[in-house]
Amino acid sequence: MDKNKVSPINSQMLVDLVSIKMPFGKYKDYILCDLPDPYLVWFHQKGFPPGKIGALLAALYEIRLNGLGYLLKPIRKYSQ
Repeated sequence: MDKNKVSPINSQMLVDLVSIKMPFGKYKDYILCDLPDPYLVWFHQKGFPPGKIGALLAALYEIRLNGLGYLLKPIRKYSQ
């Protein structure tokens, strides 16, 4: 399996991206959707971590890569 393969994005993933905090690393405690692009690119190059956090980071990378970050704004507004 490709280490950077992205699973289909569902509505719960979008909610998680605006509510779950990064659990480790330089940006620990940042809400995932607030992570800077270079950090996501680094993960894409090195490989996303396993499990849910990796799937969320991979999804966020794809969202940003395709210029779809605006989709998270209304979700974030209603999830706070």
